[in-house]
Amino acid sequence: MLRRRAVVVHRRTELDDLLDRHGTRGQAEFFLRSRGRSLGEVQARHDALTAARDAVVTALPAGWARADVERADLSRFLVAPEDVVVVVGQDGLVANVAKYLHGQPVLGVDPEPGVNAGVLVRHTVAAATALLRGLGPDERGGAVAGAPDPAAVLPVDALTMVRADLDDGQHLTALNEVFVGHPSHQSARYTLRCAAGEERQSSSGVLVATGTGATGWWASLAHDRGGRPAPGRTEQRLGWFVREAWPSPATGASLTEGYVDDGADVALTVASDRLVVFGDGVEDDRLVASWGQTVTVRPAAEPLRLVRP
Repeated sequence: MLRRRAVVVHRRTELDDLLDRHGTRGQAEFFLRSRGRSLGEVQARHDALTAARDAVVTALPAGWARADVERADLSRFLVAPEDVVVVVGQDGLVANVAKYLHGQPVLGVDPEPGVNAGVLVRHTVAAATALLRGLGPDERGGAVAGAPDPAAVLPVDALTMVRADLDDGQHLTALNEVFVGHPSHQSARYTLRCAAGEERQSSSGVLVATGTGATGWWASLAHDRGGRPAPGRTEQRLGWFVREAWPSPATGASLTEGYVDDGADVALTVASDRLVVFGDGVEDDRLVASWGQTVTVRPAAEPLRLVRP
């Protein structure tokens, strides 16, 4: 078996950004004070994240390799098949990581319980460090002959992801949702095809969400539509909404929501100059679909393997 490696993922703190922008702690403190905030609260959150990362690193099994990756560098980092990914931070950071993985287990660590929702960063620092120590050799200092690799049998939930494909071979995946719309938030024009039929539409865009994304953008749209139930997080099913469909002599508004079951899809053929496709709210990492191209959205073949608490 190849040597295990822990990939510890984090994001820059607000304190890091403030010091980069203002140069000194004094200038950063003045900036915050002028807006009714204190440097102390920012420092406390920075310290909590730093302490959580240090605790995780200290708990890694002897003999494991380690890589530290900041969120901005994820797209340039190659995660190997034998890696265990440890995400220290907010729930959204797990979603940022998910699209770069291919079956590697993910351990989400919450450095600030009560501040984060804890939907994806499910482990406290104490629970995460205990789990990581348990992945190492036995108390006698060696592996038990014939015993399975503990990291290979971690209990995980397979969270469904969503995949969007362009007809030129480009694609992206997301954990919460995929959005298709106009880059400047003008009306998006397209022909929508789903299990219920086909319709030319002009709207504010189309959202296709997983059960994991049901607490975010989906929740807002579902509330306005009478509370359509979301798919389960491990259910190989998606839900979709058309935002603000505009009925006109040339466009309709009868196909505005539904589900995408396993093996099915929802597709949009672009009738604007271009539409953008992005996942989990990260518009900078997007695909561009030109007039006449088709975007097909379906459940992704590979789930996110999130370690259970």
